[in-house]
Amino acid sequence: MPRPSEEQHDALTGLLGLGSHSARKSHYPELIARLEELETERNRYKWLFEHAVHGIFQANLKDGLRAANPALAWMLGYGSPQDCLERLTDLGRHLFAGGADELAAIRRQLQREGGLFGYETRLVRKDGSHVDVLMNLLQKPDEDGLVEGFVADITERILAQQRLQTLNDELEQRVLERTRELEALNAQLREARDAAEAANLSKDKYLAAASHDLLQPLNAARLLVSTLRERALPASEKQLVERTHQALEGAEDLLADLLDISKLDQSAIKPDLDTYHLDEVLGPLASEFQGVAEAAGLELRTRIPRLNITTDFRLLTRILRNFLSNACRYTERGRILLGARRRGDRLKLEVWDSGRGIPEDQLEAIFLEFNQLDVGRASERKGVGLGLAIVDRIASMLEYRVEVRSQVGRGSVFSIEVPLTGALPPERPNVEARPVTGDPLPGQRLLVVDNEPGILESMSALLGQWGCQVQTATDLEGAVAVLDDRAPDLMLVDYHLDHGQLGCDVIRQLRQRFARSIPAVIITADRSDQCRRDLLNLGVPLLNKPVKPGKLRAVISQLIGPAG
Repeated sequence: MPRPSEEQHDALTGLLGLGSHSARKSHYPELIARLEELETERNRYKWLFEHAVHGIFQANLKDGLRAANPALAWMLGYGSPQDCLERLTDLGRHLFAGGADELAAIRRQLQREGGLFGYETRLVRKDGSHVDVLMNLLQKPDEDGLVEGFVADITERILAQQRLQTLNDELEQRVLERTRELEALNAQLREARDAAEAANLSKDKYLAAASHDLLQPLNAARLLVSTLRERALPASEKQLVERTHQALEGAEDLLADLLDISKLDQSAIKPDLDTYHLDEVLGPLASEFQGVAEAAGLELRTRIPRLNITTDFRLLTRILRNFLSNACRYTERGRILLGARRRGDRLKLEVWDSGRGIPEDQLEAIFLEFNQLDVGRASERKGVGLGLAIVDRIASMLEYRVEVRSQVGRGSVFSIEVPLTGALPPERPNVEARPVTGDPLPGQRLLVVDNEPGILESMSALLGQWGCQVQTATDLEGAVAVLDDRAPDLMLVDYHLDHGQLGCDVIRQLRQRFARSIPAVIITADRSDQCRRDLLNLGVPLLNKPVKPGKLRAVISQLIGPAG
């Protein structure tokens, strides 16, 4: 029986491809030179075999290892290749971690394809631990079950992959945790935003409610002071009345501007575009500011071409009213011009003044909130600096371009471009385009309906001073009673009356009662879109409280017509 050492020698000789040529060396002298070369080659292969970095082995899949190099022995934790050969006689049991099943699968693969390349597996070490390897196996065609293998330790690579996977897992966990934190933060931000929006909504509702309550007594006070301003009073008393008027006017402007800024910032105002004759828009403004300009010692001129425009009447009027108001405030002498110039398919509406002018470096700053041109003392301040900020917001909403040109000491020009249209505007009742001449008010019978007794008294005093015959009521029943089957020439009606009654309904029922379209004006502190829509359907002009006496007189004069 051959010894293991002889089997190892034969396997190694076969692995190196030498066979038994050295045994026949003495019998074939002519082969000595060739055999010496082969011996040298064998020694070189032997050296490479013993000093290779990777493991090399020859094995019979049934009987175990036949040859192994030191690298494989070291890789598997054995002291020497001989020790490795003596232990690894059953490959499925002692070498492959997958056991007999894995060995059977390897055998089938080798029989089918003759080789197995890039095969990753785990080998059992002497101490029972495992080592991760990459293995190439070749089946020797001349011997059944005999294979040669080349093994590389990939433990470091596997560990690196595991570390990378761990890092990826940790990163994913961190991302997940961070995502949860961001989701929690976003939830907090949404809650904060919702709370802020709720607070803003509450603020807007409070501001609207408070403003309505403030505007009612402010309107009564304004009407009473206007009545006193038109009376002949001693100089000292007239000065007190004028100061009271200025204080009320400042409070009114501030409150109105704050309401407008709040609505614009909350996007509570939506443009309501329609087609208008240009004189429908500019005519009432000219009539309104004619008296304001005269009171300031100024001349107001107008140039209104016969054109049609598409716009939001209320918002455009708000812009032009601000331009005219500023022109009257900041022009000490000279004239103001309200006019229009055609520019292709656009129309430039302009307000010229001969005032102090605006320095070029302040032309943009005037549109900031609470910003006014330099004044020496607080008493010289006019307004609160919100008007042009409102103009800027409205122009952006309507997508209109606002321009300012100015020369210090010579005056300014404020303009806004609006789209022209060839369409004809719809018929709107109770609207007169041009300012009327003469004084049509004396002798006119006017009905005032308001649920505030103070406003009824103030309105009666002012209208009576203008020569009107005034009848007052707090609701529809009271109006029917005081009229005594005689229709008034004009009705001034509050929008919100007691017990849910609306001024629109009062106007409709009185018109039905007297079977005629009695001219009417709604006066209200309600600035909502619903109120405006109701009035558009009714075809009744709207005046917001507190009412400016000049505007009130202009509207009444337009609706009644010129004096006969």
